Amino acid sequence: MHSTDIAIESSARRWLRIAVVTETYPPEVNGVAGTIARVVEGLRERGHELQLIRPRQGPDDVARVQEGFAEMLMRGLPIPRYPELKMGLPAKRALVRRWSFERPDVVHLATEGPLGWSALQAARHLRLPVVSEFRTNFHAYSQHYGVGWLRHPILAYLRKFHNQCQRTLAPAPDLRDQLTDQGFQRVFASARGVDTQRFRPERRSTALRRQWGADEGAPVLICVGRLAAEKNLGTAVDAFEALRQVEPRAKLVFVGDGPERERLQARCPDAVFAGLRRGDDLAAHYASADLFVFPSLTETFGNVVPEAMACGLPVVAYHYAAAAVLLQDHRAGALAPMGDAEAFVRAVVDLGRLPTALRALGREAHAVARTLGWDRIVAEVEGHHRAAMADLAPDLPAALHLA
Repeated sequence: MHSTDIAIESSARRWLRIAVVTETYPPEVNGVAGTIARVVEGLRERGHELQLIRPRQGPDDVARVQEGFAEMLMRGLPIPRYPELKMGLPAKRALVRRWSFERPDVVHLATEGPLGWSALQAARHLRLPVVSEFRTNFHAYSQHYGVGWLRHPILAYLRKFHNQCQRTLAPAPDLRDQLTDQGFQRVFASARGVDTQRFRPERRSTALRRQWGADEGAPVLICVGRLAAEKNLGTAVDAFEALRQVEPRAKLVFVGDGPERERLQARCPDAVFAGLRRGDDLAAHYASADLFVFPSLTETFGNVVPEAMACGLPVVAYHYAAAAVLLQDHRAGALAPMGDAEAFVRAVVDLGRLPTALRALGREAHAVARTLGWDRIVAEVEGHHRAAMADLAPDLPAALHLA
């Protein structure tokens, strides 16, 4: 059955006890960690009691316990090719024991790894309602790491995982529709927000641009994110090289790190590699550029897109995920047809050579981003939690057995 977007008003009923399970969390730097932390913070601000279950990130990692908030740290192992991140190990027995004595009203699963699977099975054992999020296209990543044959088995696993939940939240309508077409059930589009206090045009820094070798009139392209094969960053380099043919002063800045850094540096020695940046420093890097270039084809949303827009940058991206949602009806950048690298490069050149147009588009991008406050989005997530509790019917276990 086709799912539709909902915006559920939170009722005046009592606060909820919510167990959030995630295999990544700050200070780890990635889109999942950042957004789930913002949801946790927002739910706490709304008066709910939170239990956060995640892998221990290192020997000095200590579980925090505060009023209305407690962490449960589990064993984890480094993820292949992502050694800075941990993958939670199976822990069904420990979760059943914990939740039998401290029973949550609802379980929120942010990731689908072994820890997420264990939490799902523990919740089903105890008949707890579950809301999951589809956050990462792991099945799409497989083709970039020489294991494309795993795409269908991974997709089958993800479908089995999410179809055992009362609700699955997808960050954009196009992804919701795609998942529904692939046999995922009870999928709802639930947007993501951006911190417009941190990410704003006023962070622009002439000193930082000077470090990059860019005078005020030089167009600076910026890419922010993991330097990895699935991000399709070679297309960003192609666009930069094409722009330099008509605007020799153009600069390209990569913010982030990853396994492709060496290869990108060898291919584009004139680019600036700023490494990993966090917080206000990251915001200053966005705001000090002129055009955000986002050539990825594997995102579920792309949190960097609204961050860049909030900093006053127009965006060039492919027509899907966050960019399609935020740029579709606004003059805030340019969208290229999915996979059309030539159109992507043309869009970068067309905008990059027109500084006046860039500034106007940047103002429009900033205006769009200002509508993406987290308060409304967290309220919607809470609404899904309450709806999942109501959705838990007596015959649910039988109805959810999958082949």
